[in-house]
Amino acid sequence: MINFDILSILPNRPIINIVDVGAMFIEEDPSPFAKLIEAGIAKIVGFEPVQAECDKLNSKAAQGSRYLPYAIGDGRKRTFHICNFPMTSSLYEPNTALLEKFHNLENVTRVVQRVEIQTHRLDDIIEVGDADFLKLDVQGAELDILVGATKVLDSAVLVETEVEFVPMYKDQPLFAEMDQHLRRHGFLFHKFPGLAGRTFKPLVVENDINKMLSQTLWGDAVYARDFMFLDRLSPEKLLKLAVILHMQYQSWDLAMESLKAYDAKTGAGLSGRYVQGLLSKG
Repeated sequence: MINFDILSILPNRPIINIVDVGAMFIEEDPSPFAKLIEAGIAKIVGFEPVQAECDKLNSKAAQGSRYLPYAIGDGRKRTFHICNFPMTSSLYEPNTALLEKFHNLENVTRVVQRVEIQTHRLDDIIEVGDADFLKLDVQGAELDILVGATKVLDSAVLVETEVEFVPMYKDQPLFAEMDQHLRRHGFLFHKFPGLAGRTFKPLVVENDINKMLSQTLWGDAVYARDFMFLDRLSPEKLLKLAVILHMQYQSWDLAMESLKAYDAKTGAGLSGRYVQGLLSKG
């Protein structure tokens, strides 16, 4: 494990502007941005449409961060399907027939209420500002958000989004559509930090109904700015990209590429110092 502190070689400590859509508070889980928060370089604007969950987030928010109870989407009025487990609620209706084929999915994705809500486009929300890092986890509505976030995608250097490989919600866009949209906006797929699935009933693996045998259903996908065109980013954005990649994902090789592009613009020589730091701390 490499413990090198990338911030120690930078000319300044950049503030990473994070937009977190679907930012539900889960008691036992640390913030997904814990390292950036602990370093004092994270500024978060988050969105959670369930008011009670939004209130929890604000009660635990780090200094300089705030959460708003908006449903983010493409700006249209939509039906919000509130499920028996808040984390499975969605702008899309659960695909019960599919979910029933697997353990522990349909029973935690049952609609208990439907409400008409007005969605908001990220591009129309002043608080979003100059985003660097966009994180999406909204149970199937991620592409709707991206459609309403052209300006945000223009400013962001990295996107982490939940993706589904099968339609767990009716008519939801799947991974292929997400990939195409993000590539059109100058991003390339980088990595899957996590993949998940379930076992078809009635089989159970190791007495664990949540354990996947073979069928991958969903995951988190990370997209970074196309590494073939990093020279199009400003020096400030290149530093931010390097910091996010290093601290959030341990993507040291791509972080190095970002620093090389920074050096080409500034002559700072950070990439060499970065490699030396990685080797000395390996």
